[in-house]
Amino acid sequence: MDKNRIEGNVDKAKGGLKDTAGKVFGNDRLREEGQADKAKGEIKDAAGKTADAARRGIDKVSDTISNASKH
Repeated sequence: MDKNRIEGNVDKAKGGLKDTAGKVFGNDRLREEGQADKAKGEIKDAAGKTADAARRGIDKVSDTISNASKH
């Protein structure tokens, strides 16, 4: 798993907590920070998923080349 996916999930969780705390305490600034953290987390998670997919594609091509060179 790409480090961006891990960081993204942490940011989303942190943002969710801030957003909820902001709602409970009526703190608009905290809610906005939470929403921003969640959005940042979504972006990092998406970047990490892209990197993971690229790595899988490279591994697949590498395996194909390796197998072809054995024959």
